Amino acid sequence: MEENNAEVAESVETPTRYTSLAIALHWLLAIGLIYQLWLGVWMGDIPKTPPGLRAEWFNWHKSVGIVLGLLIVLRGLWRLTHRPPELPDSMPLWQTWAANTSHAVLYICMVAMPLSGFLGSSFTAYPIKFFGTPLPRLWEASADLKEIFSGIHTACSYLFMLMIAVHILAAVLHMMRRDGIAKRMLP
Repeated sequence: MEENNAEVAESVETPTRYTSLAIALHWLLAIGLIYQLWLGVWMGDIPKTPPGLRAEWFNWHKSVGIVLGLLIVLRGLWRLTHRPPELPDSMPLWQTWAANTSHAVLYICMVAMPLSGFLGSSFTAYPIKFFGTPLPRLWEASADLKEIFSGIHTACSYLFMLMIAVHILAAVLHMMRRDGIAKRMLP
């Protein structure tokens, strides 16, 4: 009986899979963020005339970005309070370093993207509309600050797309190797 309790305690301390909530948030955010990146690239080609069409899509992008930003905060809080499964000792040190570094960059981008997008939008003369409802203006418009935050938003989007591609490639390689790494995040 004591041996079973020790095994249970050990499995609680060092999980082999992510929790159900972590898995759900991962896949929900993965779909939402890839959609947002696609939408952001696509929106750049929307003509400014007729008036309104471009603004509608940009407001949609901002609204979805706010929702994703809140989900990212939830995921970050969950991650801070729930230890992820350990990488196997058999994994080469460079792969462990690459996994930890790429995850850190992914998290930085997940925070920087919606934050810089929100700040860039909040420094324009136009209101931020959350699914059609204008949000209160927090400060005066500033073309210089808008440009700075929009530049950060764009730069982060390219870095984020690169890191997502690396992340997907690594997951596919782990699936092909059948080493159990990718399985930890599958539903």
